[in-house]
Amino acid sequence: MGRYFKILRIFWSTAIAAELEYRINFAIAAFTSLGGLAGSLFGLFLFYQTGSSFPGWRWEEALIVVGIFTLLEGFSSTFLAPNLNRIVRHVQEGTLDFVLLKPISSQFWLSAHTVSPWGVPDIFFGTATIVYAGIKLGIDPVAYIVSIVPLVFGLAILYSLWFMLGATSIWFVKIYNVTEVLRGLLEAGRFPMAAYPTAYRFFFTFVVPVAFLTTTPAETLLGRSGIAGTIAAGLLAIALLFVAHWFWRFALRFYTSASS
Repeated sequence: MGRYFKILRIFWSTAIAAELEYRINFAIAAFTSLGGLAGSLFGLFLFYQTGSSFPGWRWEEALIVVGIFTLLEGFSSTFLAPNLNRIVRHVQEGTLDFVLLKPISSQFWLSAHTVSPWGVPDIFFGTATIVYAGIKLGIDPVAYIVSIVPLVFGLAILYSLWFMLGATSIWFVKIYNVTEVLRGLLEAGRFPMAAYPTAYRFFFTFVVPVAFLTTTPAETLLGRSGIAGTIAAGLLAIALLFVAHWFWRFALRFYTSASS
């Protein structure tokens, strides 16, 4: 493990140094993130302004879900998109051969080779939104620590889904449209699951587990979700991580290298 942490430090320090050569991009990313958050808040404000509300969710409570969603967007832009979207290019150009020849796990290399600081503003704004709503609700600081557990499980679920989609490029090569479909489905996590009809809640819980990404951590922070919700998220995260690893090994059996 120590060797992998050392490699990770080299990967990320090199990637950040390269990205910071274009520092104006960070200002543009921050402005874009702020605009995206403003759009989410505006949509939520319009809904509550009419006197409506999501069943069992006050304005500040729904705000926590928006904050978690924004934080996940930042995580995706920082760690997932820069790496997993490149799997397609590696397959197309045959450079996946060089990845497979390296003396480290190919899944690790493809998942952590680079990092983009342009998602950091989303992480900051999302965290600030959560803290602001928590102060308004008088949430105990200990609850923030407890809610980190289901949030980490949500990050693992998101990574697993994205990586498995990336692995399908070995068969289909061009899967950009599929990843956009996934991103579209994940948009449902912008609001609490109570905002959707029963059939949609079932779909976003048991088919595409969006509920575990945002609503479950928010309910844990608010003290609504018992240990059962966290355990369910943890079991799902562990299962999907194992499935993602198995699926990658399975997909490699069908990979035709550039030299063959």
